[in-house]
Amino acid sequence: MAERIQKMLSRAGYGSRREIERWVEEGVILVNGMKATPGQAIEETDQVSLRGQRLRISQRLVAKPQVLTYHKKVGEICTRNDPEGRPTVFKNLPDPSSGRWIQVGRLDINTEGLLLFTTDGELANRLMHPSYKIEREYAVRVMGNVTEEMLTALKAGVMLEDGLAKFEQIIYGGGEGINQWFHVILHEGRNREVRRLWESVGCKVSRLTRVRYGTVSMPRYLRNGYSETLEPKAMRAIYKSVNLEFEEPSPPKGGKKPRKIQGGRKGG
Repeated sequence: MAERIQKMLSRAGYGSRREIERWVEEGVILVNGMKATPGQAIEETDQVSLRGQRLRISQRLVAKPQVLTYHKKVGEICTRNDPEGRPTVFKNLPDPSSGRWIQVGRLDINTEGLLLFTTDGELANRLMHPSYKIEREYAVRVMGNVTEEMLTALKAGVMLEDGLAKFEQIIYGGGEGINQWFHVILHEGRNREVRRLWESVGCKVSRLTRVRYGTVSMPRYLRNGYSETLEPKAMRAIYKSVNLEFEEPSPPKGGKKPRKIQGGRKGG
């Protein structure tokens, strides 16, 4: 069945829809020997190549998807390669069983906490798309005298340079003096949005950690720089949250549970 090129290649785990659209515009994807065009419909049986390398679409589409939780460290950047040589989140990830890791959203260099990666491009696209209203929860330490009027304004909405923004929920987490902890929840992931919202009411964020993305919470035992694959129960929940079906993996012979990937180094 024909499908738009960005959607099919994304489902096959070659990249996010946005990445694939960019590659089409750059002219580095060929379909049956011709340069792909934006929104072009393709079949699984078409010969598709990316920068001269043939893509095995049919094999990728039947491979079992994976989702990885990663505990990002402060100082890491959310990109595959950095011209300045700074550490990137991809350097610590294990190799997926098939396909490639697609990053779900970003965290800025000074923010730590939960990052999700998946080999399913359609899942990644829906988790990031504003229409699904996926919650992002952060633990934030704020410097400043926080008043009820400030909290009311932050929940009602503040006009930032890129539009109206607000916290869906703000939960007090304790603290003394001018340093107080809060848990905040948003339905979107704009650049530095949590920091900019607090700055708009005269407060400074001194520490910021993402603790939940949608149905996935950061495991308390998962150390900085380490990752872990989601179990089937968690996979079902995250797929259901964006109206996608999740096909259970077949149980391995001998009744043993699938091995979880956990480690601080690639392949670890």
